[in-house]
Amino acid sequence: MRLHNYLFTFTIILVSALCRDLSEDERSTRAAFIQKLLNKQKRMEGKVKLLGGESNFEGNVYIHHAGRWGAVCDDSWDNAAATVVCRTFNRTGAATHGGQYGEALEKFWMDDVVCEGTETALNNCIFSGWGSSDCDRSEAAGVICYEEEVRADEIQSRYLHEVMDIRGASLRLVGGRNSFEGRVEVYYNNVWGSICPDGWTLYEASAICHHLALGYAEQALQTDYFGSSRIILNGVQCDGNETNLFSCKHREFGNVMCPGEKGHVAAVICSHYLADLLLDTSAIESTAHLQDAPMFQLQCAMEENCLSKSAYEIQKTNPNWQFETRRLLRFTAASLNIGNAEFRPYLPKHLWQWHLCHMHYHSMEVFATFDVLDSFGQRIAEGHKASFCLEDNTCLPGIEKKYSCLNYGDQGVSVNCSDIYQYNIDCQWVDVTDVVPGDYTFKVAVNPHARVAEQSFHNNAASCFLRLTETYAAVYGCKLGRP
Repeated sequence: MRLHNYLFTFTIILVSALCRDLSEDERSTRAAFIQKLLNKQKRMEGKVKLLGGESNFEGNVYIHHAGRWGAVCDDSWDNAAATVVCRTFNRTGAATHGGQYGEALEKFWMDDVVCEGTETALNNCIFSGWGSSDCDRSEAAGVICYEEEVRADEIQSRYLHEVMDIRGASLRLVGGRNSFEGRVEVYYNNVWGSICPDGWTLYEASAICHHLALGYAEQALQTDYFGSSRIILNGVQCDGNETNLFSCKHREFGNVMCPGEKGHVAAVICSHYLADLLLDTSAIESTAHLQDAPMFQLQCAMEENCLSKSAYEIQKTNPNWQFETRRLLRFTAASLNIGNAEFRPYLPKHLWQWHLCHMHYHSMEVFATFDVLDSFGQRIAEGHKASFCLEDNTCLPGIEKKYSCLNYGDQGVSVNCSDIYQYNIDCQWVDVTDVVPGDYTFKVAVNPHARVAEQSFHNNAASCFLRLTETYAAVYGCKLGRP
């Protein structure tokens, strides 16, 4: 991202230098040209386009940033994000995954995109940072945009048990090396068939493993590794806590269309041994407080996009921006691993990202998200936390600490140990400078995109009441749920 900004700036400087020996009229013409370039870049920032589809209203999503187009990765990509994109075309939309419209033609600008669906632009959603992605070219996110009367949520609003007699239905795994893995097949009307893998996540895989009494979902796969068969079910959508597949929603059953690579079907790997992070709601409630901090103390945090957008506008327009202050809602977030396996970063160590300003590695680019929501559920302030240090801060009696971040050590959270981000750590806050006093909902989530498999995701998020005044903040009544 910075390279493109530097190249653009260098072009402006070069053009300016060439103008020194020109006449007044020629300099005026060059100045108008430079201003035109600057205005064009500003107008194009955040615009989206669709490529690869059969019409102008479907295709892989590309977003314009820093003077060039870039792709969007399909990690965490869902219908809420598709709705934001399609609203650009005055339509609603459904998400596609796995490069349905071909491989990404440009570098990935966005990854781990999480939208509420109410945002006015895609770059207003939460994501891991411009150009920060671990995706390959086959993981391009796409959309299919519909007329407003054909809503994507109506297409997939029915539960499986509403359209089929589950007394004559069954479920199995086929093609695996053992009974805990394989492609998922559903039996109905005397036919076994596979599930379309488009949008297949750990939430859907969890329902499969629960259904077959195979424990928990370790991996949700979109593959032909376990073979393939006729696809009879698509658009499966589960919350992750269902006891069986037939309690999940779906889009179509029977003769269905399936985007993505030919022969790829939904598959799972189940296990009885997984980590399970439990977010400590009492730590959030007891430590939440306001702090007014001068911006010169927050420069490293600004590099990690930990302040609201108005802070960066002040930085651009106010030469004395360092002396402006931001109001921060600080709090401590602690997660206890109550599972029966260690919680480890999904990226291998050699792919961790080094952050020069803070002088540490990020083993997970988005480990936690923090949101302030209004009475309509709309996000009005947000924060995120990269996992620069997953370690055993405290452990239950009799448990020895294993993971420590010192000296580029291995990162993780052992069973019966807690990873704690204290309120005084950079980015352990939400910038509420622009939020007017009032009552809100405060939501904190760890492992928000389910990038690491867990026994349950319904204890990973806390939804709390937030009372914000001119002088203090109170967080109370937190309840656990899914991110």
